Amino acid sequence: MDTAPKLMYEWKNLPWRKLEVQVFKLQKRIYQASIRGDVKTVRRLQRLLIKSRAAKLLAVRKVTQDNRGKSTACVDGVKNLHHPQRLQLAQKLKLPTKVMPIRRVWIPKLSQDEKRPLGIPTIRDRAAQALAKLALEPEWEARFEPHSYGFRPGRSAHDAVKYLFLSIRRQDKYVLDADISKCFDRINHNALLSKLNTFPLMRRAIKAWLKSGVMEENNLFPTNEGTPQGGVLSPLLANVALHGLEEYIQSAFPKRKLIVGVKEANWKPIIVRYADDLIIMHRDEQELKRASYLAQKWLEKMGLELSPTKTRICHTFKEDSEEKPGFDFLGFTFQQYPLGKRNRRFVAGNGYRREVLHKTIITPTGKAIKRHKAKLSQIIDGLKTAPQSRLIRELNPVITGWATYYSAVNSKEIFGEIDHWLFIKLRRWANRRHPMKSKHWIAGKYWGIDTKGVWEFTDGADSLKNHRETPIRMHVNVKEARSPFDGDWTYWSKRTGEYPGIRPILTSMLKSQKGRCPCCNLYFHREDIIEVHHIDGNRSNRKFANLQALHGHCHDTQDGIEVL
Repeated sequence: MDTAPKLMYEWKNLPWRKLEVQVFKLQKRIYQASIRGDVKTVRRLQRLLIKSRAAKLLAVRKVTQDNRGKSTACVDGVKNLHHPQRLQLAQKLKLPTKVMPIRRVWIPKLSQDEKRPLGIPTIRDRAAQALAKLALEPEWEARFEPHSYGFRPGRSAHDAVKYLFLSIRRQDKYVLDADISKCFDRINHNALLSKLNTFPLMRRAIKAWLKSGVMEENNLFPTNEGTPQGGVLSPLLANVALHGLEEYIQSAFPKRKLIVGVKEANWKPIIVRYADDLIIMHRDEQELKRASYLAQKWLEKMGLELSPTKTRICHTFKEDSEEKPGFDFLGFTFQQYPLGKRNRRFVAGNGYRREVLHKTIITPTGKAIKRHKAKLSQIIDGLKTAPQSRLIRELNPVITGWATYYSAVNSKEIFGEIDHWLFIKLRRWANRRHPMKSKHWIAGKYWGIDTKGVWEFTDGADSLKNHRETPIRMHVNVKEARSPFDGDWTYWSKRTGEYPGIRPILTSMLKSQKGRCPCCNLYFHREDIIEVHHIDGNRSNRKFANLQALHGHCHDTQDGIEVL
């Protein structure tokens, strides 16, 4: 009699599958009501969701288990919660009206020497924001514009890249490569709250988070604008703030009939946004400048502006005196190259034929290649006296992750060049360790011949991954009107294994597991953290039969990491 309630309310014994299904059913109903425009039903279901025990438990698990930055303390000094504390937090969790200030830390940017601020809320506020996100995200996923790809479930950078490729592969265009200056730091609070137009309890909570203030080196600073980066809800609020930009610009470009020919051409500009990065494309340069003016005019209402130093107009094919052809976006370089007369082709459409004079090539940017080489050099130079096995163990995840991200574009030649550079770097590393040995002796000690007759850097038990081993696989773009909240798990589980950011071994495991986690038997979402679990506990045993793909929280439980 005494043990049954205890088992029922143990954190690790909670029926997580039932809880997730219960929350998703409510989210699906919110999504469908938002599509219909039934605001009254949306608000009623959102109130029901934030009061449900299932949503509160999932929100707490999100910030205390799933979040890989969960051990970072805020101004209250709390880093981790024990299992009973998590249950207590979920029991008392509600949307607040007063919150504690966030802690600000500065982290370096990838592409510059500058640093950007990161705001860290308390664990209680993180859980409350996760609860609010569960209610707000389905409503706005039904309303967001189709070509907004950043910080949205089921969408990724590769979807934006593929859409841009499809937009310019047959026509050269002028491009506005724009960046919204300090987007997260300058959003107007009143304009954002007005656009959210949510029920009073949610509005008060979001306003409290926006006005919470920032604590930096024991000094409290007010936050009169912006959504602090680092909060669970901040990316969604930023997308809400920028929602409507695409529709506003395109509404100013109606269809026109050409003087020559009988076809009716849609001269609307092509707009792609990933968070605060913006691309606008048009066939006519003057019309593109007009679109840029409209974008600036619309952003002023939200307290934002285009960065003058990071915004430029270029062409995908033509080169002028000021700008080179092509543009960079999300770590990729887009450029069109001329075709020879034998390779030119005609495309048909709308009753006419047009000759294609160019070919669109997408490659990793020079800055991305330089950063990757610098990372590999840092690892090699920092392990001058370490054993070869450790060097391989440190290099392989970096190589695999970078090559996988760029595996959906024309990267094969660049992969080969980086492998050659890495071989020279490793040869110097080996020669430095044995200055008195011959080159043949060093080659025999650190290199071997694989089954294909190719040299590989190996210690006998493990081998270094090569970039060129990663197959080039074109990405299939997400359908514009689809959302994970539509409930079509066949479509979304299949896409999870096809994203270029997923490692090949994970792709195979997801396919064999039919898109489900064998621990909780739930489908994987695109934004879920997926870990590779070794069934026998031996991490050296990498046979496929010994591997499973698990959710991050399921993997922690299986590996005994969650012992609190």
